[in-house]
Amino acid sequence: MFFERPETGRRAVLLQVNFKSDVGSFAVTDSPHECVDLARTAGVEVVETVTASRTKPHRRSYVGEGKLVELGNRLAALGADLLLVNHELSASQQRNLEQSLSCRVMTRTELILYIFAEHARTYEGQLQVELAQLKHAQTRLVRGWTHLDRQKGGINLRGVGETQLELDQRMLGERMKTVRKKLDSVARRRGQGRRQRRRSNIKTVALVGYTNTGKSTIFNALTNACVSVEDKLFSTLDTTMRRLAIPGVGEVVLADTVGFIHHLPHTLVEAFKATLEEVRGADLLLHVVDAGDPDVNERIADVKVVLEEIGAESIPVRLVFNKIDTLPVTSVGGPCSSDEVVRVSALGGIGLEDLIRVIGNDLGVTSPTEVLLPVEDGRIRAWLYNLGAVIAEQIKEDGSVALTLRADSNLLERLRQEPKVRLQGIAGHPRISSP
Repeated sequence: MFFERPETGRRAVLLQVNFKSDVGSFAVTDSPHECVDLARTAGVEVVETVTASRTKPHRRSYVGEGKLVELGNRLAALGADLLLVNHELSASQQRNLEQSLSCRVMTRTELILYIFAEHARTYEGQLQVELAQLKHAQTRLVRGWTHLDRQKGGINLRGVGETQLELDQRMLGERMKTVRKKLDSVARRRGQGRRQRRRSNIKTVALVGYTNTGKSTIFNALTNACVSVEDKLFSTLDTTMRRLAIPGVGEVVLADTVGFIHHLPHTLVEAFKATLEEVRGADLLLHVVDAGDPDVNERIADVKVVLEEIGAESIPVRLVFNKIDTLPVTSVGGPCSSDEVVRVSALGGIGLEDLIRVIGNDLGVTSPTEVLLPVEDGRIRAWLYNLGAVIAEQIKEDGSVALTLRADSNLLERLRQEPKVRLQGIAGHPRISSP
């Protein structure tokens, strides 16, 4: 199906090309350090980075002839058998590079696809990765087997039949249809789960953010889950969901989602649409940021771009700066000092209680409210304690129970429907319902 390619290896040279911007300087579009981290995650050792500066890509080989010679010399001298290109290449550019250098050439997108394929564990995740690989493969079909064209076809063997390229395209298209049907079935099941949660007034909170910022560590710390945690990019690929008790709200669903990256390939965004629906359908997004990342502002901007691409830009977002224990004491406030930011260390257990309280506030927990219960009604009292909504309790002279609550609008509405319950504000707040 594909043009015959050289065997790949584990020792690589990284090619980074900087292009001249409109103002005359050469801009770095994708960080070479990030590509090195991607390679490390894939088990590839980058032995050297070769840089080049151009005004535009070379039509045939992306770089000029002189740089091709330099790349060939460095590959031979270092014993490398793989060229990583931190950019997108056309099919012809990639093929010409492989023929000129006699080694395997892998683009940034292919490297990410390889990592996703290695980390996909669930049925859904494997389907999504396969779809992304097939969509990418469509752009890489080349006329390598034109000698296999069927020159006679049809019932009477008259006329020109399908070329090998057309056969390959048709087989890819049919497989993509099959995978999409299976993913549609998965998406319908996910949709049923979301509708059931909405009917039950169960809210969803989704963890989003750049890859390797500690989302899964926060998820494990809050829910006592056992999601795999590694110091690698895209160590978590499959969406995991657990229930989390929020005082004043009750149980919510916390979702741990796939991490984002700068210029996340559109094939992945398209393939992971079913998974990313959990982000689009969330009531609150916790945008987890690595507080020690020197490029923290760029990382935040990259995540915002992906959220816009999937249509989740209108969902309320709370910034969570993680790994504050890695910062110097003098900069423990992190790169942002706004009250809109929660600072935590998931590994050290720092700030998690504050995070839970802020989640409750963002989901609509109101100012403290007093509830007066008759002495014989222990059912509602036990229910409110189970929700974690009770701040304080006082027994009145007539035997009734006064509970001070932190509750959201849904909980207060349910209490209003209880005929023997009296609701009123605290510290001068007006009474909500009459006794």
